[in-house]
Amino acid sequence: MPGDKCFVDTNIWLYAFVQSDEADKTALAGKLVSGHEIAISVQVVNELCVNLIRKAGFPESRIAELVSALYERHEVVGFSRELLLSASELRVGHSFSYWDSLIVSAAISSGASILYSEDMCDGMVVHNHLRIVNPFR
Repeated sequence: MPGDKCFVDTNIWLYAFVQSDEADKTALAGKLVSGHEIAISVQVVNELCVNLIRKAGFPESRIAELVSALYERHEVVGFSRELLLSASELRVGHSFSYWDSLIVSAAISSGASILYSEDMCDGMVVHNHLRIVNPFR
């Protein structure tokens, strides 16, 4: 929803940065990462960078530019004891994987109301506030 703060998972960023056979996903992802108040986490930055190096052959100079741009344009949520403990509670209460629980915990910590992810349970609402949305459905 326009105007709502959203958290964008790694896979959406990858579609936005890497042209694939799925042009519709690339176009939609590009709109999502440019049209909202966005939060991401250190985990997303790391996953995005490693995949852009491995899969798209991004040179280190471009990775450095990307990291700077992400930190300038978006809220980047770091890990803290509270976030890690919240992720643990999410794993127990919702059966998230370890990595997904960190994403959900970071999204909640940022105050986002929407978490865009292709890999999690579309439509699920966590803590009566954060809605997980697969934008490609």
